[in-house]
Amino acid sequence: MIALNLPRVPVPDAIAVQIGSQLPPRVLEAERKAATAAYSFGLARGPRYEESRQWLLADIAAANKVLAAFHPRLVVRLGGAA
Repeated sequence: MIALNLPRVPVPDAIAVQIGSQLPPRVLEAERKAATAAYSFGLARGPRYEESRQWLLADIAAANKVLAAFHPRLVVRLGGAA
């Protein structure tokens, strides 16, 4: 078997909008919420942001529950949200 490491190609905005129009609104909202929380999680460093990180993890978990119910590969993981 030959393994190819293909470069990631960005998706044009028009294609992303077209893909998004095929998803239910609750899934789009959950994806936005999870991506935003994952980004914010990376910004909340240090001991004084511990409570903030816990709230963000709860937001990610709630959004992932909706995303996984729609399709298991849509789940957002920390470090891979963007």
